[in-house]
Amino acid sequence: MRLNEKQVHEQLSELEGWQLDKNKLCIWQDFKCKDFYQTMTFVNKVADIAHTEDHHPDMEIGYNHCMIRYTTHSLSGLSEKDFICARHINALKN
Repeated sequence: MRLNEKQVHEQLSELEGWQLDKNKLCIWQDFKCKDFYQTMTFVNKVADIAHTEDHHPDMEIGYNHCMIRYTTHSLSGLSEKDFICARHINALKN
């Protein structure tokens, strides 16, 4: 089920570092890493989360960062799955 704007803002208020895109269709965060090796280690952990949750983000990978975007393509907007995955990713930082 696609979340309405109020639900999106409620979910987002509980997620450190994540932002809503200008069209309000996806959430994103650019994660900083020390170097390429740490970036790829992080990317592989995100891939495990995506596989487990069966919900896959769009990612842009650079030397020391990984930009992650979540949306539910089949709904053309945000769902609970997007926020579940974002919470799992945030837990990697701890």
